[in-house]
Amino acid sequence: MGRYSGFIAMYATLASRDVDCCLIPESPFYLEGEGGLFEYIDRRLKENNHTVIVVAEGAGQDLIAQSIPAADQQDASGNKLLLDVGLWLTHKIKDYCKSKKMEMTIKYIDPTYMIRAIPSNASDNVYCTLLAHSAIHGAMAGYSFTVGMVNGRHAYIPFHRVTSTRNKVRITDRMWARLLSSTNQPSFLSQKDIDAAREADKAANRMKSREDAKKQSTPVLANGEK
Repeated sequence: MGRYSGFIAMYATLASRDVDCCLIPESPFYLEGEGGLFEYIDRRLKENNHTVIVVAEGAGQDLIAQSIPAADQQDASGNKLLLDVGLWLTHKIKDYCKSKKMEMTIKYIDPTYMIRAIPSNASDNVYCTLLAHSAIHGAMAGYSFTVGMVNGRHAYIPFHRVTSTRNKVRITDRMWARLLSSTNQPSFLSQKDIDAAREADKAANRMKSREDAKKQSTPVLANGEK
């Protein structure tokens, strides 16, 4: 999971508190050189004798493509098949440690859908029940929508608002800064990358503001017709 967004990897890292490095699609990284991943892994191994790395499915695809040709294939759901970053990174770390004559053992765990398969707790059950109630009421009223929590309230969300943009981790936001502080990992970003990310965030906010303003300016009659 985490093909294009690293939310699961980020929140799992923050919840665990045992992770040394988290790699997500939104934050590019590099392996070699000063400030690279290999240098960080080397330092953590010397400090703690172990390193825990969490990798989202879509992380490092540009790096993998440099050594492994990407095949334009799709899975059963119609999604593009991504290159396996876990196995690729495992081999790269092994080769690096071998070149440094470092004895090490890598345990690679691919959780696949284990996260979704854990038993639900009481809060999960209540939340799903409320979502189901809201969905039934909306469907009986004739709406076409999805249900979700918005500012602490269950709301009917039009499909076009859900699918208009892809929700991504903002690497200039506080939550990603909290993760960097928790893991002590390098950001792997130059000032140019940070400025580009900020400009992308500003552009997305401007587009959202224009859409909201356009929606508010559209007159709605008493019978609901525009």
